[in-house]
Amino acid sequence: MLHTVSTANPCISCPRNSLFQQRHLVSTRLSVRASLPDNSNGVKVEYTPWLIVGLGNPGNKYCGTRHNIGFEMVDQIAQAEGVMMDTIQSKALIGIGCIKEVPIILAKPQAYMNFSGESVGPLAAHYQVPLRHILLIYDEMSLPNGVVRIQPKGGHGHHNGVKNVINHLDDCRGFPRMCIGIGNPPGTMDMKAFLLQKFSSTEREQIDAALKQGIEAVRNLVLNGFNQSITRFNLGQKYKFHKV
Repeated sequence: MLHTVSTANPCISCPRNSLFQQRHLVSTRLSVRASLPDNSNGVKVEYTPWLIVGLGNPGNKYCGTRHNIGFEMVDQIAQAEGVMMDTIQSKALIGIGCIKEVPIILAKPQAYMNFSGESVGPLAAHYQVPLRHILLIYDEMSLPNGVVRIQPKGGHGHHNGVKNVINHLDDCRGFPRMCIGIGNPPGTMDMKAFLLQKFSSTEREQIDAALKQGIEAVRNLVLNGFNQSITRFNLGQKYKFHKV
Protein backbone atom coordinates (compact mmCIF):
# COMPACT_ATOMS: atom_id res chain seq x y z
CA MET A 1 0.00 0.00 0.00
CA LEU A 2 1.49 3.35 -1.02
CA HIS A 3 0.61 6.85 0.14
CA THR A 4 2.14 9.27 -2.31
CA VAL A 5 1.61 12.78 -3.68
CA SER A 6 2.72 14.04 -7.05
CA THR A 7 -0.14 16.21 -8.28
CA ALA A 8 -0.58 19.97 -8.56
CA ASN A 9 -2.93 19.91 -5.56
CA PRO A 10 -0.70 17.96 -3.21
CA CYS A 11 -2.22 15.59 -0.68
CA ILE A 12 -1.53 12.11 0.56
CA SER A 13 -3.82 9.57 -1.05
CA CYS A 14 -4.84 6.66 1.13
CA PRO A 15 -6.34 3.99 -1.11
CA ARG A 16 -8.57 1.55 0.68
CA ASN A 17 -11.10 -1.09 -0.27
CA SER A 18 -14.57 0.42 0.13
CA LEU A 19 -15.92 -2.99 1.13
CA PHE A 20 -13.93 -2.87 4.35
CA GLN A 21 -14.56 -0.01 6.78
CA GLN A 22 -12.92 -1.48 9.87
CA ARG A 23 -9.51 -0.39 11.11
CA HIS A 24 -6.67 -2.28 9.51
CA LEU A 25 -3.14 -3.26 10.37
CA VAL A 26 -0.18 -1.94 8.40
CA SER A 27 2.30 -4.62 7.41
CA THR A 28 4.21 -2.87 4.60
CA ARG A 29 6.18 0.35 4.45
CA LEU A 30 4.13 3.38 3.50
CA SER A 31 5.80 6.16 1.55
CA VAL A 32 4.78 9.50 3.01
CA ARG A 33 5.90 12.28 0.75
CA ALA A 34 4.45 15.42 -0.75
CA SER A 35 5.82 17.19 -3.77
CA LEU A 36 4.93 20.04 -6.08
CA PRO A 37 5.47 20.10 -9.86
CA ASP A 38 8.77 21.43 -11.17
CA ASN A 39 9.05 25.16 -10.65
CA SER A 40 10.45 27.61 -13.17
CA ASN A 41 13.98 26.48 -12.29
CA GLY A 42 13.16 22.85 -12.96
CA VAL A 43 13.43 21.90 -9.29
CA LYS A 44 10.81 19.68 -7.65
CA VAL A 45 10.00 20.71 -4.10
CA GLU A 46 9.49 17.93 -1.56
CA TYR A 47 8.25 18.37 1.99
CA THR A 48 9.43 16.55 5.08
CA PRO A 49 6.49 14.97 6.92
CA TRP A 50 5.42 15.85 10.46
CA LEU A 51 4.53 13.22 13.04
CA ILE A 52 1.91 14.76 15.34
CA VAL A 53 1.28 12.62 18.42
CA GLY A 54 -1.35 13.17 21.08
CA LEU A 55 -0.86 11.42 24.40
CA GLY A 56 -3.68 9.74 26.29
CA ASN A 57 -5.17 6.46 27.41
CA PRO A 58 -7.31 4.25 25.14
CA GLY A 59 -10.84 3.24 26.09
CA ASN A 60 -14.17 4.96 26.63
CA LYS A 61 -13.69 5.37 30.39
CA TYR A 62 -10.79 7.77 29.77
CA CYS A 63 -12.55 9.80 27.09
CA GLY A 64 -12.91 13.45 28.08
CA THR A 65 -10.56 13.22 31.06
CA ARG A 66 -7.78 15.72 31.73
CA HIS A 67 -5.03 13.23 30.94
CA ASN A 68 -6.51 12.60 27.47
CA ILE A 69 -6.36 16.15 26.16
CA GLY A 70 -3.62 15.09 23.73
CA PHE A 71 -6.00 12.62 22.10
CA GLU A 72 -8.65 15.35 21.84
CA MET A 73 -6.26 17.74 20.11
CA VAL A 74 -5.29 15.13 17.51
CA ASP A 75 -8.98 14.36 16.90
CA GLN A 76 -9.63 18.07 16.33
CA ILE A 77 -6.74 18.34 13.86
CA ALA A 78 -7.94 15.22 12.03
CA GLN A 79 -11.45 16.64 11.72
CA ALA A 80 -10.22 20.06 10.57
CA GLU A 81 -7.89 18.62 7.94
CA GLY A 82 -10.11 15.74 6.80
CA VAL A 83 -7.74 13.01 7.99
CA MET A 84 -9.21 9.55 8.60
CA MET A 85 -7.88 7.97 11.80
CA ASP A 86 -8.42 4.40 10.63
CA THR A 87 -5.08 2.61 10.66
CA ILE A 88 -3.35 0.66 13.41
CA GLN A 89 0.43 0.73 13.27
CA SER A 90 3.14 0.43 15.92
CA LYS A 91 0.55 0.14 18.70
CA ALA A 92 -1.04 3.43 17.63
CA LEU A 93 -4.16 4.61 15.86
CA ILE A 94 -2.90 6.75 12.98
CA GLY A 95 -4.15 8.82 10.09
CA ILE A 96 -2.19 10.13 7.11
CA GLY A 97 -3.00 13.39 5.38
CA CYS A 98 -1.61 16.85 4.85
CA ILE A 99 -1.81 20.46 5.93
CA LYS A 100 -1.78 22.27 2.60
CA GLU A 101 1.27 20.78 0.86
CA VAL A 102 2.96 19.36 3.97
CA PRO A 103 2.33 15.66 4.76
CA ILE A 104 1.33 14.78 8.31
CA ILE A 105 0.98 11.55 10.26
CA LEU A 106 -1.44 11.90 13.17
CA ALA A 107 -1.07 9.33 15.94
CA LYS A 108 -2.75 8.31 19.17
CA PRO A 109 -0.70 5.61 20.97
CA GLN A 110 -2.90 2.78 22.22
CA ALA A 111 -0.50 1.17 24.71
CA TYR A 112 -1.54 3.51 27.54
CA MET A 113 0.11 6.77 28.54
CA ASN A 114 3.20 5.43 30.26
CA PHE A 115 4.19 3.37 27.21
CA SER A 116 3.58 6.02 24.51
CA GLY A 117 7.19 5.84 23.35
CA GLU A 118 6.60 2.33 22.06
CA SER A 119 4.57 3.97 19.29
CA VAL A 120 6.43 7.25 18.76
CA GLY A 121 9.90 5.79 18.29
CA PRO A 122 8.94 3.16 15.69
CA LEU A 123 6.64 5.54 13.79
CA ALA A 124 9.33 8.22 13.55
CA ALA A 125 11.81 5.63 12.29
CA HIS A 126 9.32 4.05 9.86
CA TYR A 127 8.35 7.32 8.20
CA GLN A 128 11.85 8.81 8.52
CA VAL A 129 10.60 11.82 10.45
CA PRO A 130 13.42 13.97 11.88
CA LEU A 131 13.34 14.89 15.55
CA ARG A 132 12.48 18.52 14.78
CA HIS A 133 9.26 17.37 13.05
CA ILE A 134 7.87 15.26 15.90
CA LEU A 135 5.18 17.30 17.66
CA LEU A 136 4.09 15.82 20.98
CA ILE A 137 0.79 17.07 22.44
CA TYR A 138 -0.06 16.46 26.08
CA ASP A 139 -1.60 17.80 29.29
CA GLU A 140 0.37 20.12 31.55
CA MET A 141 -0.50 20.75 35.19
CA SER A 142 1.93 23.67 35.52
CA LEU A 143 -0.21 25.72 33.11
CA PRO A 144 -3.66 27.15 33.96
CA ASN A 145 -6.59 25.27 32.50
CA GLY A 146 -7.03 26.07 28.81
CA VAL A 147 -3.66 27.78 28.31
CA VAL A 148 -1.58 26.38 25.43
CA ARG A 149 2.19 26.59 25.03
CA ILE A 150 4.33 25.47 22.08
CA GLN A 151 8.05 24.86 22.57
CA PRO A 152 10.79 23.63 20.22
CA LYS A 153 12.25 21.34 22.91
CA GLY A 154 12.24 20.65 26.64
CA GLY A 155 12.35 18.02 29.36
CA HIS A 156 9.65 15.66 30.56
CA GLY A 157 8.45 17.77 33.50
CA HIS A 158 7.70 14.58 35.47
CA HIS A 159 5.12 13.60 32.83
CA ASN A 160 5.47 9.82 32.51
CA GLY A 161 4.17 9.72 28.95
CA VAL A 162 6.70 12.31 27.78
CA LYS A 163 9.44 10.57 29.76
CA ASN A 164 8.72 7.29 27.96
CA VAL A 165 8.76 9.03 24.56
CA ILE A 166 12.16 10.56 25.34
CA ASN A 167 13.46 7.12 26.33
CA HIS A 168 12.37 5.68 22.99
CA LEU A 169 13.98 8.55 21.08
CA ASP A 170 17.42 7.66 22.44
CA ASP A 171 17.03 10.16 25.28
CA CYS A 172 16.81 13.04 22.79
CA ARG A 173 14.68 15.95 24.00
CA GLY A 174 14.97 18.26 21.01
CA PHE A 175 11.49 17.67 19.62
CA PRO A 176 8.60 20.21 19.59
CA ARG A 177 5.77 19.89 22.04
CA MET A 178 2.37 21.47 22.55
CA CYS A 179 1.42 21.60 26.22
CA ILE A 180 -2.24 22.16 27.08
CA GLY A 181 -2.84 23.42 30.59
CA ILE A 182 -5.17 21.52 32.90
CA GLY A 183 -4.25 23.27 36.17
CA ASN A 184 -3.33 21.69 39.51
CA PRO A 185 -5.41 19.42 41.74
CA PRO A 186 -7.45 21.42 44.26
CA GLY A 187 -6.50 21.14 47.91
CA THR A 188 -5.21 17.72 48.84
CA MET A 189 -6.83 15.87 45.95
CA ASP A 190 -4.83 12.89 44.69
CA MET A 191 -2.99 13.73 41.45
CA LYS A 192 -3.98 10.50 39.68
CA ALA A 193 -7.64 11.03 40.55
CA PHE A 194 -7.38 14.59 39.22
CA LEU A 195 -5.82 13.50 35.93
CA LEU A 196 -8.48 10.85 35.33
CA GLN A 197 -11.33 13.22 36.19
CA LYS A 198 -13.44 14.98 33.56
CA PHE A 199 -13.52 18.75 33.26
CA SER A 200 -16.15 20.90 34.93
CA SER A 201 -18.49 22.81 32.61
CA THR A 202 -16.44 26.01 32.96
CA GLU A 203 -13.18 24.15 32.43
CA ARG A 204 -14.69 22.40 29.42
CA GLU A 205 -15.49 25.73 27.76
CA GLN A 206 -11.91 26.86 28.26
CA ILE A 207 -10.55 23.60 26.88
CA ASP A 208 -12.80 23.69 23.82
CA ALA A 209 -11.60 27.21 23.05
CA ALA A 210 -7.99 26.11 23.53
CA LEU A 211 -8.43 23.21 21.11
CA LYS A 212 -9.72 25.55 18.38
CA GLN A 213 -6.80 27.90 18.96
CA GLY A 214 -4.46 24.93 18.95
CA ILE A 215 -5.53 23.87 15.45
CA GLU A 216 -4.43 27.20 13.98
CA ALA A 217 -1.19 27.08 15.94
CA VAL A 218 -0.38 23.59 14.62
CA ARG A 219 -1.10 24.71 11.07
CA ASN A 220 1.23 27.66 11.48
CA LEU A 221 3.97 25.49 13.00
CA VAL A 222 3.79 22.86 10.28
CA LEU A 223 3.80 25.41 7.47
CA ASN A 224 6.18 28.02 8.86
CA GLY A 225 8.15 26.51 11.72
CA PHE A 226 8.98 28.39 14.91
CA ASN A 227 8.50 31.95 13.71
CA GLN A 228 7.28 35.16 15.33
CA SER A 229 3.68 33.97 15.03
CA ILE A 230 4.39 31.12 17.45
CA THR A 231 6.04 33.59 19.84
CA ARG A 232 2.97 35.84 19.67
CA PHE A 233 0.69 32.83 20.12
CA ASN A 234 2.51 31.80 23.30
CA LEU A 235 2.41 35.35 24.63
CA GLY A 236 -1.30 35.67 23.91
CA GLN A 237 -1.97 32.35 25.62
CA LYS A 238 0.05 33.31 28.68
CA TYR A 239 -2.06 36.38 29.36
CA LYS A 240 -5.41 35.43 27.83
CA PHE A 241 -7.14 35.06 31.20
CA HIS A 242 -5.59 38.20 32.68
CA LYS A 243 -8.08 41.01 33.12
CA VAL A 244 -6.86 44.54 32.47
